[in-house]
Amino acid sequence: MSQHSYDVIVAGVGAMGSAACWHLAQRGLKVLGLERFDLGHAMGSSHGLTRIIRLAYFEGSHYVPIVRRAHELWAETGRQAGLKLLHVTGSLDLAPKGGGPVESSLQSCLDHGLTHEMLEGAEVMRRFPGFQLPAGHIGLWQPDGGFVASEKAIYAHVGLAQSRGADIRTNEPLLDWTPTAQGGVVVRTERGTYSAGRLVITSGGWIADAVPALAQRVNTVKQAIGWFTTRRPELFREGAFPVFILSVEEGNFYGFPLYEHPGFKLGGPHFGREPMDPREPDRTPSENQVARIRECLARYIPDAAGEPLTIKGCVYTVSPDEDFIIDTVPGVPQAVFASACSGHGFKFASAIGEILADLSTSGQSPFDLTPFSLSRFAA
Repeated sequence: MSQHSYDVIVAGVGAMGSAACWHLAQRGLKVLGLERFDLGHAMGSSHGLTRIIRLAYFEGSHYVPIVRRAHELWAETGRQAGLKLLHVTGSLDLAPKGGGPVESSLQSCLDHGLTHEMLEGAEVMRRFPGFQLPAGHIGLWQPDGGFVASEKAIYAHVGLAQSRGADIRTNEPLLDWTPTAQGGVVVRTERGTYSAGRLVITSGGWIADAVPALAQRVNTVKQAIGWFTTRRPELFREGAFPVFILSVEEGNFYGFPLYEHPGFKLGGPHFGREPMDPREPDRTPSENQVARIRECLARYIPDAAGEPLTIKGCVYTVSPDEDFIIDTVPGVPQAVFASACSGHGFKFASAIGEILADLSTSGQSPFDLTPFSLSRFAA
């Protein structure tokens, strides 16, 4: 087999990898992107039309600077691609008062000066009558939140990367890779062997195959998303209804206003996810997961609790502490990776692509990546 040479190879052209291809290509580098499936496939974590972007972040205030940059980049990428990728609808975190999630989101707002408003449950229901909240629930309203058109975002990043000369090859998974004595890498697929000075690994649920150090650190799980018939669609249209995270006794759920699909989209329960092997081709969610989504709709969003129109499974990787892992491969500084985004990573993809490009070119990032280091587990 002949060997083709590149500056950087990106293994996995989903949310993070497509963004990395674009940020690397626009810097004038010769880029190869390898994707194991078709572009925009439904075997991973990025399908299903939409993903929430929230600036108020209950998972940790340290995420806010990165998600702010992602917010800017989604708008910028959409302008360059001629697509509307970022939809600003406002976002709501909804939970029992004193339960933790709303208070943590509030703290991230206070730490970073984010525009926000605290709402009692009655005021949430007055503004957004699609909700029927339990007594004692409160909300944090953040007007800059919204959603990203997830599949369009991947197409936009790939199209922009190709316009700068990137070579994107689909249905060509990475089989293995080795570092070279000269400080580069050699990558092998079923179709060929490629060399590069740098390697970026963003292969989602398959990442432990390429980064063995992650084998005992990440797990692959499946969660359900569904679109349901609405009785009063006017309550849930974009502009009338926000994106939201809802914590109730049935679990943690997330939802969107109507967008490109006639059904109301709800996903979850976030911590009701079920372990799976990503090599297993069946992505059908379990009956239990779908039942819990329908219970949530029936109790708390009853006008959107009609019959299901589309049900899908969503697969992603999780780390032990639910935080991302962004680092270099141990002992191989020319190989960087991003993984285990634990079901809350897509919103960051535009910025993480930029971070991976920075790490691949200068070895540094303007962001503090210490919370995302692989070494934190050893400590």
